[in-house]
Amino acid sequence: MHRILLIDDDAQLGPPLATYFQRFDLALTQALRPSDGLARLRAGGFDAAILDVMLPEMDGFELCRTIRRESDIPIVMLTARGEVMDRVVGLELGADDYLPKPFEPRELVARLQTVLRRRSTVPAVQAMARQATLVFEGLTIDTARRSVTRQGEVVDLTGTEYELLLLLARDPGKVWSRDDILNQLRGHEAELYTRAVDIVVSRLRKKLEPLDCIKTLRNAGYSLALRRAAP
Repeated sequence: MHRILLIDDDAQLGPPLATYFQRFDLALTQALRPSDGLARLRAGGFDAAILDVMLPEMDGFELCRTIRRESDIPIVMLTARGEVMDRVVGLELGADDYLPKPFEPRELVARLQTVLRRRSTVPAVQAMARQATLVFEGLTIDTARRSVTRQGEVVDLTGTEYELLLLLARDPGKVWSRDDILNQLRGHEAELYTRAVDIVVSRLRKKLEPLDCIKTLRNAGYSLALRRAAP
């Protein structure tokens, strides 16, 4: 059973949601304050986190940033207004998905199932599983350890950034459309928008500088621009 941590100061939300989650083999625990939530996450044992944006002590964006400095646990953010800017900021900070309030519990379960499944069975990772290390000019991807090295220096990537890079690296030069990338990384259940892909690509490019790794083809998509290193 997957353990999920909900960090939301609405004490009336957790209990009925926990009861509903049990039907899907998900065990939900609620923390009412970010400090308590961080302590629980640091203690370990959780498979994903749900963060509300409007919180005491610190808002959900700052909380997401703090978690991402320490962990790549899947994060789903709850945005009260559902505004596009809230979603963009959350994704830029490393959240894996978002859901505007009010929400249907079944949709939240579907989002969680998607990010959990992607963590364990991403198609790109499965396709590359037999190749433990992918070596390009200036870039090495160790799929067994899920680590990336740029010119000899380890690069700290979020789960989504890593999976995007691996997706492009499995077929260098192949052009992936935004829709293709969304389907591969987030699953068909998630109602996402193509702008999210541009955000993740932008973050990934910045982290891989000075390498010019990702090529943009106007109105087509993205591809990996690196050549494989000579054996």
